[in-house]
Amino acid sequence: MDSLLPAIPAKRYFTIGEVGELCGVKPHVLRYWEQEFTQLRPVKRRGNRRYYQRHEVMMIRRIRGLLYDQGFTISGARNKLLELTQSERQLMRSGAFLDEMLEDNSADIEVSADLPQEEPTVNIETHQPTRSGLASDLMVHHELLQIRALLTV
Repeated sequence: MDSLLPAIPAKRYFTIGEVGELCGVKPHVLRYWEQEFTQLRPVKRRGNRRYYQRHEVMMIRRIRGLLYDQGFTISGARNKLLELTQSERQLMRSGAFLDEMLEDNSADIEVSADLPQEEPTVNIETHQPTRSGLASDLMVHHELLQIRALLTV
């Protein structure tokens, strides 16, 4: 359904009417969602006029998808958003951890990149990935995070 929605223009702030058109949702629904989803906090200026930022427009599209396309209830969508937000934070943290690991193990990664791709090897006694298996897993995970970051832009 998101493919039917117009592209989000490169602007800093959007009025409630613009957001309604960009997300396929009426303004009164957006005002209601502000009460239900704590992630939506548009800037309010003179006369209580709402101005949404790009990340809020994207969040509204996500909420809309959960409610209209996937059939979640308001509380179900709220819980799902909370889960998604927590998992994204963990991915970001692990991404920073992976960057450090990649720097620390760059020699291992370069060597393992030249090797044919095989299943990660595991130490039978400790059930932990071996150094070369860990390095290749880290490479793949890091590449996936980079691809994901490119797709969300």
